[in-house]
Amino acid sequence: MNKQIQFLLLGVLLLILLAQIAFAPVSLLVAYAVVWLGTLRIFGRKKSLVLPAVFRGGFIVVGLACIYLQYRTFFGVEAGVAFLSLCLYGKALESKDKRDALVSFNFALFVFASLFLYTQAFYMAILVFLGVVVSLLGLYAIQKADFTEHALPSKKELWTDTLHIFKAILFAVPFFIILFLFFPRLPPLWYIPLPDQNKAVTGVSDTLSLGDIAELSQSNALAFRIVLPVTSLPPRSELYWRAMVLDRFDGQKWNSSEINQQWQTEKQPELAQAKHLNYSYLPADSEQRWVMGLEHSVPASQRYVLRQDGSIVSRRAVQSTQPIVLTWVSASSIDRQLPEYVRYINLQLPETDPRSKALAAQLYQESGQQPERYIQHVLNWYRQNKFSYSLSPGILQGDRVDQFLFQTRVGFCEHFASSFVVLMRAAGIPARVVVGYQGGQPAPDNQSWEVRQLDAHAWAEVWVNQHWQRVDPTALIAPQRIDNGMQNYLSETRQQNSSTLFSPQRMSLINQLRVWSDYASYQWQSKVVGYDVEQQRSWLRSWGINSQTKSLWVLITTILSILLLYIAVIVWRNRPQRTQYEKLIHQFNQRLDQDLQKMPEETFQKWMLRLSLLTLPEQQPIFKRLIDLQHCLVFQKKQQHKAEIWKEFALLLKECSIVLSKRRKILSSQ
Repeated sequence: MNKQIQFLLLGVLLLILLAQIAFAPVSLLVAYAVVWLGTLRIFGRKKSLVLPAVFRGGFIVVGLACIYLQYRTFFGVEAGVAFLSLCLYGKALESKDKRDALVSFNFALFVFASLFLYTQAFYMAILVFLGVVVSLLGLYAIQKADFTEHALPSKKELWTDTLHIFKAILFAVPFFIILFLFFPRLPPLWYIPLPDQNKAVTGVSDTLSLGDIAELSQSNALAFRIVLPVTSLPPRSELYWRAMVLDRFDGQKWNSSEINQQWQTEKQPELAQAKHLNYSYLPADSEQRWVMGLEHSVPASQRYVLRQDGSIVSRRAVQSTQPIVLTWVSASSIDRQLPEYVRYINLQLPETDPRSKALAAQLYQESGQQPERYIQHVLNWYRQNKFSYSLSPGILQGDRVDQFLFQTRVGFCEHFASSFVVLMRAAGIPARVVVGYQGGQPAPDNQSWEVRQLDAHAWAEVWVNQHWQRVDPTALIAPQRIDNGMQNYLSETRQQNSSTLFSPQRMSLINQLRVWSDYASYQWQSKVVGYDVEQQRSWLRSWGINSQTKSLWVLITTILSILLLYIAVIVWRNRPQRTQYEKLIHQFNQRLDQDLQKMPEETFQKWMLRLSLLTLPEQQPIFKRLIDLQHCLVFQKKQQHKAEIWKEFALLLKECSIVLSKRRKILSSQ
């Protein structure tokens, strides 16, 4: 096997390694990297990349052990794809002849397709496309090289081969597009449960301890996207994207009670009688547990349910990043009575933080035991005691709320929300912590709204006036965080503490690249991955195609039309190509009578001499001049006045045609 094919095999293995960085076990990835680097070193010294049998066997055993220790099985989506990639590595490392190479490259195409079982993200589509191109290059090299031993091809030769592959792909693209648009869509193939209890979940979790969201807010990764015109959204300060309620507190952590997990059974409000807004939620990570929506949002699909705490979850665990249609309903239309057991849960406090409870009793008495006045007194107390907002507030121990309120007074949103809820409950007012996201940024096209992990937030809800009222102490301490968004707040902070390496200009460029990358992923998810049965039907109806029969006829007709177009192009490109000289002679010949046309065995000189004998003596020099010009054009490659000769040659042919035409008229009159 020549070095070009071996080089392409190494490229395939490298792409498989890169595509699985975020999914395969770390130990298996390390084994891949070690084997790949070792093979590359051997490839640089020898003519073959085939490793010794003992080494190959040891690599397979280690790989199988890594897969089993991670997944405890060799079956299933993640373990199965990892096993396939391990088999590809093993086969590629023993490829030494034509059959082995053919098997490796064809098997690589199957492995690249299986990577979509991990994720259908835009970056994975790019890696899979590159893998397909490299695999096709390998198959093309097998047919072209005939396994002759020679060095790596030149850059020009490799570029030419790549162009041939892209040309073949380009011819197939119209068929892909037509089949994608018109072929009947099946139910989503990617709704495959991935129950992995050891895998961390992206975003907010179902517990909250002081410092959790501060760590999450260091990430600029996209959390989810809201699809609707940006001008339809409320002001940024009102964009609270709700995940879930945490109402149990043990002095250190908040978690959610079982009551919140139950599904709501009461009838949803009539949307026609309430102020509402329709929008779509598109998660960036299919592993997110909750659907983030504006407060008082309800799902439009029966696949999702609204729980007692207002959170939205799927009825069954699936791996999907499809848009989810939600409807935001005005708060006044969904108020209800607070059950006693819910009131009891939202008043419970542990036997900790005595100073906070004493402060609550004092402020409540000063407020005349009026809940609304008490809320304002607590917020004023935060303001008067000069609390500050920080992403790194330090570690709290012991009575954490007491320590925060009376000692450090530096914290993040969860510090303020937790302490505020404790002060409310200590005064006998039901309160709870809500986690989710706040704010966000418009997408480049202003047709969607991007919310990132750094927008993770926690706030409080207090039961007053027969409804849950949102109170966000963070908005009082750091109003720029709420009004301008976390991303702008962090940008301002970095500008104040900028360095040469992380200058504002570089950070701005990195953020812009990230925004456009996320936007490209969104377009891929919504236009390609999200093109389901409903979208296909809607698109076909817009073109007047409202039945499967019409769709089938359009599909067949379009494919046949493309085939006929390709055939026409091939016929046109393979038509006889005439030079300028041949075109002039052909046109002149077509004007003559049948008996005067050029015979197959005649040279141009004999033909002109034969024609000259049929004309008058004073006209014969024209034919002789044509013979001389023809010799110049055909046999003399370098001429100073070639354009003038062509012009004279064409004029003389035309003049000869006229002379012979007059002869025909004279003969016909006789």
